[in-house]
Amino acid sequence: MKLTFYKFQGTGNDFVMIDNRQGIFNKDNTKLVAFLCDRKFGIGADGLILLEDESGVDFKMVYYNSDGNESSMCGNGGRCLVAFASYLNVIDGKTTFNAVDGLHYATINEDIVSLQMKNVDEVKIKPNATFLDTGSPHHVQLVENIDDFAVKTEGAKLRYGVYGQKGSNINFVEASEHNSFKVRTYERGVEDETLSCGTGVTAVAIAMHKTGKTTENKIKIHAVGGDLEIKFDVSDDKYSNIFLKGPAKFVFKGEIDV
Repeated sequence: MKLTFYKFQGTGNDFVMIDNRQGIFNKDNTKLVAFLCDRKFGIGADGLILLEDESGVDFKMVYYNSDGNESSMCGNGGRCLVAFASYLNVIDGKTTFNAVDGLHYATINEDIVSLQMKNVDEVKIKPNATFLDTGSPHHVQLVENIDDFAVKTEGAKLRYGVYGQKGSNINFVEASEHNSFKVRTYERGVEDETLSCGTGVTAVAIAMHKTGKTTENKIKIHAVGGDLEIKFDVSDDKYSNIFLKGPAKFVFKGEIDV
């Protein structure tokens, strides 16, 4: 059969999008998901996202890593799905949708999407790093000369060596200028560096605030694929009203034999 798909990207984090409101997609076929995400034999993407109907909200987000396995929350994927829902006229300007980590509120203005992330009640400070969950688990570590840093090699060592088979996403950070940071991320499930990671840059912003690297609650992050902004409220060391903001753009639409 021919499968209609859409491609979206948010600061270089790219996704295959499928309108699954009619239940046409075989959600148990991990090999199919991996094939569609394959950059040589399929469409090519960091992940695949299904937009589905769900009562009480505008839609439901189902997210798969490029290895074919359903995964935890993806921030840039969520922003791209909001842009996809707007493209399909499912929403108009704002939305509430459900994802694996719960309800999310978002707004879209042209190609700029601001997505509310889950609250963060605990940030673990380690000797050389910070660990927290922003919908997905994230290790945040400061490094020098980030542009020349061996992200894939060092990220894989930490992803498996410290966090085991279940793993964690690994973020390497360097202060850039006042209240802004450069970030490079190794993503589990992709098992490589990605150009941007939404839950990752959110984790970095909170970690930098928690460890006193910034006192601001609106932080600019320079990912390899582009710039994002994170803002939040903090009270009693708990972070709420966390919003991830940046571009989410339609790339192309196509059909593929599956």
